[in-house]
Amino acid sequence: MNQGTTDPLPHYPSDNQSSSYIPADKDTEFLQRDELRPIRIGLELLKPELIQKEEHIESTIVVFGSARLHEPAVAEKALHAAEAEAAQAPADPVRVQQVAVAKRQLELAKYYDVAREFSRLVSSTCQIDGRCGYVIVTGGGPGIMEAANRGAADVNAKSIGLNITLPHEQCPNPYITPRLSFQFRYFAIRKMHFLIRAKALVAFPGGFGTLDELFETLTLLQTGKTESVIVVLVGRHFWERLINWQLLVDYGLIAQTDLNLFHYVETAQEAWDLIARHNGVPTR
Repeated sequence: MNQGTTDPLPHYPSDNQSSSYIPADKDTEFLQRDELRPIRIGLELLKPELIQKEEHIESTIVVFGSARLHEPAVAEKALHAAEAEAAQAPADPVRVQQVAVAKRQLELAKYYDVAREFSRLVSSTCQIDGRCGYVIVTGGGPGIMEAANRGAADVNAKSIGLNITLPHEQCPNPYITPRLSFQFRYFAIRKMHFLIRAKALVAFPGGFGTLDELFETLTLLQTGKTESVIVVLVGRHFWERLINWQLLVDYGLIAQTDLNLFHYVETAQEAWDLIARHNGVPTR
């Protein structure tokens, strides 16, 4: 007789039986009830944690940036397309605005290459001799996130993607290590996973999502909830135009010393050197 501990296959209800007969852990409709939210939150926290442990992920670097920024060749093609459309109706303000946006996005497209180079540099330095330290983790989407995952894939290294279910369809980019590609329902649990193993947050130009994660991390640092994360902002000109940090100091809303919670860099090498020094990691 088989003495194994494998659970027997459940017998699901026939047409004349209630769904109450389905075992609770197999009843997907039951698991979606509002009252089951604490269970879902616990499972969403636990599943990625266990898988990352199984994959021997020791530490991570979070890379954030716009999903709308693409590599230079793609951005240049988009500009040409916008210019061609505008040429057909030069008085159309919408098309004129589209050309202006496309030009600015082409200016920022260089950061796709910087993010890719940064990830390639970190991954080739830290994922050696079977170790999985400073593994790149992104939001799993396109743009800057794709670039970071792609840089790790360039050197056959692992990288993580933490995707989120949204009203509009969002697919993980193809460069994430498949076993480390996760999908979350709750933003709060996703945020926890970004920072559980993080040694650094590297923020490239981005929108609401990037700012959300940046200010979340700065708040944790300011309040002493975390001390291990170094915040690196790539592209000083962009960030200083976007956020008037000194204004917050001048109005007494933050302390002058709070401006030491983040650092500016321009290149991939500068970013990695700063993170390595902060964490005592030898560079090569």
